[in-house]
Amino acid sequence: MSKFALLFLMVFFGGVAATFFYSGAASFILYQVVYFLNPDDRWWSSQIPGISYSFICSLLMIFSLALGYKRYSRISPWKMNPVFKWVVALVLIYYFAYFFAVDLPVHKRFTFDFLKLAIVIMVAYKLLHSEKSLDAAIWGYVIGATYIGYLATITGRNAGDRVEGIGLVDAPEANGTAAALVPAAAFLMYYAWLGDKKIKLLCMLCGGLIANGLVLINSRGSFLGVVVGGGAFLLIMMFSRHRQKGQRAMAIIIAVIGIVGFLSVADDSFWDRMRTMTNPENKAESGSGRIDYWLATFDLVEDHPMGVGVQGYNRLAELYLGEEYRNKSVHSLWFQGLSEVGWLGISVFLGLIITAYRHSRKARKWLLHEGDINNYFKVRAIECGLLSYLVAGSFINQFRSQVLYWMILLLAVAIKFYYLRHIATESVPSTSILQRRKVAS
Repeated sequence: MSKFALLFLMVFFGGVAATFFYSGAASFILYQVVYFLNPDDRWWSSQIPGISYSFICSLLMIFSLALGYKRYSRISPWKMNPVFKWVVALVLIYYFAYFFAVDLPVHKRFTFDFLKLAIVIMVAYKLLHSEKSLDAAIWGYVIGATYIGYLATITGRNAGDRVEGIGLVDAPEANGTAAALVPAAAFLMYYAWLGDKKIKLLCMLCGGLIANGLVLINSRGSFLGVVVGGGAFLLIMMFSRHRQKGQRAMAIIIAVIGIVGFLSVADDSFWDRMRTMTNPENKAESGSGRIDYWLATFDLVEDHPMGVGVQGYNRLAELYLGEEYRNKSVHSLWFQGLSEVGWLGISVFLGLIITAYRHSRKARKWLLHEGDINNYFKVRAIECGLLSYLVAGSFINQFRSQVLYWMILLLAVAIKFYYLRHIATESVPSTSILQRRKVAS
């Protein structure tokens, strides 16, 4: 048995044991790790039992919640967090789209997958019952992204100027894989700022592998996602009026180390591909032809205002773009959502994002009121992680991707701890945040 297969089995059964003997939150962390390890598609898959590890993790999550439902639900009823009302509404719209789907069998299959994803994040919302579990979930994502960066590093470019064949279950191609790594930038900056020497060293190791993976995968959209989301968090750290003593200097050090490290791994092939973004005249080279795909979506929804279901755009692309565009994808999560579930569906998705942001802003205000600056910036990091994925996803079909809804989940959990818990315990006479947290737990 290879070392990778043995390591995977140790991680898997260790996660199962942690679920039963430590916390149900471990089952979601295990789910994240299994997602990134993607054992079914790795070269060492033949050396482990051929079972659905992701499905087992999902069942483990549900079982853990059932066993400790009262404890996990004490401060986290789903109805208190409006984010999940939008999630449920979006799932129902996908089922309603059965009446309009052009390719009904495909639409049914992916709608069921989306339902399973919604169930997973709603169960995880309750299982992540402490602030430590929120940190663990963030690190679970970061470690998984680091593995993909490591896999890209040892694989090397095997498809021209890109790495292929290391993808994820719902993002098998290079651009989707790269987008899954993008939110890690904001999280690593946050923990590098607050962590001790060991955490800072770990952040540098993870950041180096992830950056090298992004360079090797060579995704222009993901590069923009890192620049926008990671850059936004760096600017917040440097110029926020709520920054702490020495924070700006630390942000500058992180920026310098990050830039130097990135430049050290960025090769000529990477920069050649990035330069194609400035050549819009050459649509094939720059990818600017995607604008034509996006504009065609408006023509499609003019004829089909309720959408055409999953991969309906692909089936109808030649009618709106020409015969040479047969089976073409729309290449944007925004326009993918618009084409699949129409104006109603994309409006619900926008409502989801806006609601999550509005309530995270309330959480930030409450944290500032309590003087909890560290967690204030944690919420900011999660916001920037979500922003970075939305930017990267603007150029690929990832409207129903796991990582996108994980970012929404992490923000919802932060809202639970730093805002909704305040609402639930505001009748307690004490004004001490520590006492309120003790009551809530």
